[in-house]
Amino acid sequence: MTWDRHSRGPGDTGDSGRKGYHHGNLREALIAAAQALIVEKGLSGVTFAEAARAAGVSPAAPYRHFPDREALLAEVARRGFDVFADRLAAAWGDGRPDPSAAFTAVGRAYLAFARAEPAYYTTMFEAGLSLDDHAELRAAGDRAFGVLRAAAETLTAGLKREGRPPALMMALHIWSMSHGIASLFARADRGRRRLPMSAEDLLEAEVLIYLKGLGIAP
Repeated sequence: MTWDRHSRGPGDTGDSGRKGYHHGNLREALIAAAQALIVEKGLSGVTFAEAARAAGVSPAAPYRHFPDREALLAEVARRGFDVFADRLAAAWGDGRPDPSAAFTAVGRAYLAFARAEPAYYTTMFEAGLSLDDHAELRAAGDRAFGVLRAAAETLTAGLKREGRPPALMMALHIWSMSHGIASLFARADRGRRRLPMSAEDLLEAEVLIYLKGLGIAP
C-alpha cells in the first residue's frame, strides 16, 4: 500500500497537496480482517472501523468496496457457502461407491467444516443476513443445500413410491440434525459444549436411527 500525493479526486487540481490512498488488495484485506474479528470477538465485534484498523486503512476506505457492514458480512458468508458446498459435494462424490457410506461422509464433512472454519460458519448461520438482499449469497446457500437434497433423492430412490418421503423434507431433516450437532458440539469457538462421545459418532447414530425409521438404512 502506498500514499501518492499526486492522486487527484473529482475537482482536485493537484495543487492542494491532497493525498490519495492506494491499497494493492483492499477488498481481500477487509474480508480477511472481518474473518479474524469474528473469530476473536464474534459478529458483534465486526465494524467498519475495526476492519479498517486491522487492514491498516482509514475508516472511510471500506466504503470503496462495500456499501455497509452487512455487505461485508454477506461476502464472507457467500465465500463460506461456496467452500461448504464444495466440501459437501466432494464428500458425497455422487453417492459412490455406496450411497449410505457417502451420506455418512457428508455428515462428517459438515462437522469438519464447522470445526475448521469458525468465521465462515458463524457468519453463514448467525449473522441474520437477508437472502432477499443478497442474491449471490442465496445462490451459494442453495448450492450447498442442493448436495443434501441430491443425496436424499438417491437414498429414497429405491423405496416404493407409495409412502416414499419427499426428498426435500428428508434433506431438511438431515440438515437440521447436522446443523444442531455442529452448532452445539463441533464448532471451534466458545459456543461448543462438551460431549462424552465424538460429534461424528453422535451424528452418525442419529442419522442411522432416522434412516432406519424410513426403511432405507443398511
